[in-house]
This record gives sequence, C-alpha cells and structure tokens, in this order.
Amino acid sequence: MSAWWGIGAALLCWPGLIGGAAFAWLLLWIQRKLAARLQGRKGPPFYQPFFDFIKLLGKETVVPGGVNRRLLYALPMVSAVAVVCALSLIPVPGNPMPPFAGDLIVLLYLLEMPALCGVLAGYSSRSLYGQVGSAREAILWLGYNLPLLAAVLSLAIKAKSLTLAELAGVPLGPVHVAAAAAFLLALPARLKRNPFSIPNAEQEIIAGPLTEYSGAPLAFFELAHALELVALVSLFTVLFLPTANAPGPGWVLYLLGSVVLVALITLVATASARLTLRHTFRIYWSWGAGAAFLALMIAGAW
Repeated sequence: MSAWWGIGAALLCWPGLIGGAAFAWLLLWIQRKLAARLQGRKGPPFYQPFFDFIKLLGKETVVPGGVNRRLLYALPMVSAVAVVCALSLIPVPGNPMPPFAGDLIVLLYLLEMPALCGVLAGYSSRSLYGQVGSAREAILWLGYNLPLLAAVLSLAIKAKSLTLAELAGVPLGPVHVAAAAAFLLALPARLKRNPFSIPNAEQEIIAGPLTEYSGAPLAFFELAHALELVALVSLFTVLFLPTANAPGPGWVLYLLGSVVLVALITLVATASARLTLRHTFRIYWSWGAGAAFLALMIAGAW
C-alpha cells in the first residue's frame, strides 16, 4: 500500500501536477523577468504565469469549422497528463515514486508526447499557419532528438542500466561532458526558444501549431509546455549533477542548477536571432550528431 501512496503523491503533489506546475510557473517568471531586464523593461510580477493560465481557462473556446471537437480537447489533455507522468519518474529530491527497471524508456516515450500532440494539433486545426508550424516541428523533431536521446543513452550504457536512479548515481566522468553538451544543444529547440524557435515563429506563422487554439485547450497546452520545461531541466540536473538527488544539500543543488540552466537558456534566447529551418537542421546533424557520437563512443570505451 505504501508504494501506491508514493505513486499517487508523486503524480499529484511532487514532482507531479501541483508541485511541478508551481515550479514551472516560477521558472517561466524567471525567464520572462530576465528577458525583460536584458531588454530594458520592468517585466511581469511573479504571479503572472499563474494568472495567464487562469485567464485562459476562463476564456471561451472557439472551435473552427470542420475541426473534430473531441480531438481538439483531447490533444492538450493527453499532452499535459503525459508530462505529469514523466515528471513523476524523475528522481529529483523528495520524489516518493519507487524506481523500477526500464523507467528510463517509459520517461523517454512520455516526453515525446507533447511534441507529437503539438504536431497533430496543427494538422487537425485546418489552419494553414497551424499546418506550417506542425511541419516545422516535425522536421525539427528529427534534428534535436538525435543529440538528446544519445546523451541519455550514453549514460545508460555507462551505467549498464535503464533505471533512472542508477543513471543519476553514475560518477562524473568524460562521458558526462560530451553527453551534457549534446543535451544542452538540444534543449532550446525542445523548448522552442531562440535561436531554434522555428515552429512557433510569431512574426511568420502567428502561433505555430496552436494558432487556432483558445480557451481551456490552449491553457492545457501551455501548462504541458511549462511542465515540460521542469521535466527537461530536472532531468539534466539529476543526470549531470549526481548529488542533486541526495538528501539535504541535494535540494539546494537541484534548485540552484535548475535556475541557472533556465537563466542560461534565457540569455541565449534573448541574445540570438531565430535561425532558419535549414540552418537549424544542419547544426543538429553536424554539431549535434558529433556530440552524440562522441558521447556514445566514450560511454562504450570507458
């Protein structure tokens, strides 16, 4: 029974829905506040991301003609639920979820759901802008997944395990350097941040795959994206700061590492311009593939 209580607490409290959403809104506020300061603006108050979510929930949902209403509501819900389940598997400090063999594979599958639902949302919306955004997201997906998956799998090879808790316990070594470089290279594109924010380029395609979304469905897509930020940042912190999942100082390391990583992503996004899809794909299949290959080679050799 205690195991079931741990699973429920991990899904609902921490690091799942409630705790994950609160931490996500805090990180989003840090992103927006830092970007505003860098641009000479004041920036929003700390509660603004939460208010934005509530405001979207209260708005009317406009369903375009010819769009499947059930699919329009189902895609954002599936996306949010998948990320909550993924968050509950990451062995961050205080996570009561018991580890199990192969939880890394489950995590990787769950983390792919938001991108898949986003692509389906754009194509099913019957909007030209949405379909262009979905096409870009699908192409970019083929690029950034290579270094991201290779970074995680190289640590799995090093640990000779597919259990996240064992990957987090691997002593720091050369494989961590190459894997961290590959992971960091993939992170901005995964989060749709400059210079790899091609799928939702506002000046070109309004809001990308979610152009026709409004009200509660858009709110849940935004929630899923915010939770995905926490999941990816947490995964990086746990894998590349192994003491982050230790009691006591682990909390400080986890929170500090997460904030520093978000600040770094924001600095790069604010200081850079959006690249074209061709240049982005070339970067990921040259530098990204190089970092991925190096990480896998080091993991196999040592």
